[in-house]
Amino acid sequence: MDIDKALAYLDDHINLERLTGVASRVEGLSLDRMRRVADVLGDPQHDYPVIHLTGTNGKGSTARMISALLGAHQLSVGTFTSPHLEHVTERISRNLEPIDPQAFADVIGEIASLEPLMGERPWHFEVLTAAAYAWFSQVAVDVAVVEVGLLGRWDATNVADGRVAVVTNVGKDHTDGVGDWRRRVADEKAGIIKPGSHLVLGGDAADLRPVFEAQGPATVWVGDEDFGCLADRLALGGHVVDLRTPYGTIEEVLLPAHGAHQVANAASAVAAVEAFFGRGLHPDVVAEAFADLRLPGRFEVLHRGPLLILDGAHNPDGGRALAATLGDEFDVAGRRHWVLGMLVGRDVDEMLDALGVVAGDHVVACTPPWLRGRPAAELAAAVRARGVEVRVEPDVGAAVSAAWQDALAAGEGDVVVVTGSLYTVGAARTACRRLGLVS
Repeated sequence: MDIDKALAYLDDHINLERLTGVASRVEGLSLDRMRRVADVLGDPQHDYPVIHLTGTNGKGSTARMISALLGAHQLSVGTFTSPHLEHVTERISRNLEPIDPQAFADVIGEIASLEPLMGERPWHFEVLTAAAYAWFSQVAVDVAVVEVGLLGRWDATNVADGRVAVVTNVGKDHTDGVGDWRRRVADEKAGIIKPGSHLVLGGDAADLRPVFEAQGPATVWVGDEDFGCLADRLALGGHVVDLRTPYGTIEEVLLPAHGAHQVANAASAVAAVEAFFGRGLHPDVVAEAFADLRLPGRFEVLHRGPLLILDGAHNPDGGRALAATLGDEFDVAGRRHWVLGMLVGRDVDEMLDALGVVAGDHVVACTPPWLRGRPAAELAAAVRARGVEVRVEPDVGAAVSAAWQDALAAGEGDVVVVTGSLYTVGAARTACRRLGLVS
């Protein structure tokens, strides 16, 4: 099987990422089918220890930070994340290098050949999860860092038994927002916690601690109580931070990432790795791990003068974090150009409020290249109703080019921010590669 046939095979399976934006709309969720898939493959998810992550925002960044920290200890680290930005092979990596396309095709081919033994046909994400677990076993990783696809309890990744469970936060996403939604979402995320495991819980979910403790973790570390940031100083390209952990302090660490939320993610990552090893981390190893850290599509600065930023914020919490980072860490003297593409199911006005889009800004509305992409014209109408100048360019690449040319014509003081969906950012990254702005 070659890569084209592997992708065609995947596309022939039910893909909930394409079909729904709210988890509660999917009936009859179960791990039975995924357990059968794993059983046919020989349960490869049990061949190595797992650090399992969930959370409304930040889990992808935190997973990359954890992987970098483990790699700095000379371990072979498998990482499974979703969604991807430009190519599906990005989801499965070893030491943060994506799986080779032919290796990806080979492992998908193995799963395809065994599918008749699985009974009920697996779903798209289940095939990807199985491919990740199988490949990690084949290349003999020392540890796997696994990000859930959706919530946790019924997510396909949850056939693994995480030695450490990380919950970055609990926000209003994949929910109808009715009633005590935070507790309900927390209960679903808590499903990844296995009895006797170690839980690293983000500080903003501390009030929900009993929900998570009910799953029986052996120990619980809570952000801002057991670990966190003691000092945070802005630096060129990121932050210099002093981190507190249950084992002591780690001072003067350069974190090459923008946003206070990334500092919180870094604290969670260090805590997770300390929990995994059962000891404190040496400051030099933490510094080495973070020195070359890259977070594609997460407030990724591709150009300065004018500024060009890609950020996969896709919900109000992410939008507020983006706006705060832009305001706190950058001095934008000129105009703000927003390349905005969102999915159906997202509240446009709530997202525009979170981003702080106001009259005087310039918005280029586009359509994310995804089945649930909101039509650019529909998004533009909501922007126009606020008295904000808006241009419709359905193609993401054309939208980025238009905004970029406007910013270039104005001089070095403008900023272009591409946001609204990781699918928008992924397509924008590909367009920026053609413009020579991504290596």
